Amino acid sequence: MSPFTLRRPTGPAVPLVCDSPHSGTWYPDDYRPAVPLPQLRGGEDTHVDALWGAVPAVGGTLLAAHFPRTYIDPNRSEDDLDPGLLDAPWPTPLAPGEKTRLGFGLVWRNIRAGVPIYDRKLSVAEVQARIERCWRPYHQALAGCIEQARRDSGAVWHLNLHSMPNDAYQRLQIDSPRPLADFVLGDRDGRTCEPAFVDLVERELRGFGYSVARNDPYKGVQLIERIGQPQLRRHSLQVEIRRPLYMDEATREPNEGFAPLQADLTRLLHTLAGYVRAQLAP
Repeated sequence: MSPFTLRRPTGPAVPLVCDSPHSGTWYPDDYRPAVPLPQLRGGEDTHVDALWGAVPAVGGTLLAAHFPRTYIDPNRSEDDLDPGLLDAPWPTPLAPGEKTRLGFGLVWRNIRAGVPIYDRKLSVAEVQARIERCWRPYHQALAGCIEQARRDSGAVWHLNLHSMPNDAYQRLQIDSPRPLADFVLGDRDGRTCEPAFVDLVERELRGFGYSVARNDPYKGVQLIERIGQPQLRRHSLQVEIRRPLYMDEATREPNEGFAPLQADLTRLLHTLAGYVRAQLAP
């Protein structure tokens, strides 16, 4: 199976590139986890690519992973790997981040705190094979879309699309006085995206009746930091959706909120495409 689906614009093209790195539901045969599939599926951003399915119709590009993030996470950099997960030293220097310490790095160690995915160490060769089979093709496809949009239009706006569990604060071991917002917009504290675009997304979502937070508890990670260079007219924003808005977290099935949310996101996409066109107008 291909590691991703890439959907090109079906309407007049705009430099709006969207990617859903965690909506994959294909579990490769060489995974060999020690926890049952229903538990593993808790790591999926199930149906996120479908929620944003109108991207091509408004002129944007939509990339969606087929493989699960617990197998290998395209939202992490290649060196964000837990050396304790391996049965031998990695051949190049590693730079594991804070979430990797919790078990959620390039290759997840835990499905949640205290629940390991494996009953074994992973070989260097099998992790390298996951990188070559899934991670690298996904990144090459995304980089190609970003560069083509920037080359054709002189600018690009990127949305990195996710969903978040209702107990996100607990999973991240954060003691928050606030309830989890319906949407969390992450721009690395203002570093990866122009403020006007973030303001527009927040204003539209609030207008639909959703609660919105910025960078709390998700700021975005290496992927948007690499793409988002506003000084070069490369804008990148992570969008997290609270899962109970559209699905049952236990069964992973869409709930009665799916269709209304999908309709709201379609309206948002039309607005964003219009904004992008206006920014490019002479």
